Amino acid sequence: MTESRESIPAGGDADHEREIRADRKFSLGEAIGRMAGAGALKGESPITRQRQAELTIQDYLCRRMTDPGGVLGGVLLRHVADYLFRNYDHPLAVLGECIRLILGSEDLLRDLVREADMEWGRALGERPYFEKPGRPSHPDDQYTIESVRITLSHLVERVAGGEA
Repeated sequence: MTESRESIPAGGDADHEREIRADRKFSLGEAIGRMAGAGALKGESPITRQRQAELTIQDYLCRRMTDPGGVLGGVLLRHVADYLFRNYDHPLAVLGECIRLILGSEDLLRDLVREADMEWGRALGERPYFEKPGRPSHPDDQYTIESVRITLSHLVERVAGGEA
């Protein structure tokens, strides 16, 4: 008793679909799929290329960067995201380019360190330790200009070496 779709009347399709759905549990995924319509996601990812590139960089930073304070990766990712429009297909190359740019500018490096200090202070609910020119850094400061320079230098070497 096989019927082709053409032999079922139009009203029969709706009845048949209702019968099938009657025994299924409703889920958020199904609701989103219904709203989008049939074939909405065929061949395309629902995640934008920029977001895919950001996630690739975030994963790389989580796996390859030493970050005792735990916030430098997020701060660096925000800086790198500004450059991603150049090349979504090679996000790690953009990461390397951005790190080299930061390491090449004392002002950019100082801004990154300051932003990491502020983020660390917010995350832990503590007052951040800002480095002052000509003074020694606080012994509990997780992010000094020199420590971040070393971390970024190691990271850019790994990126340049193609370490995935």
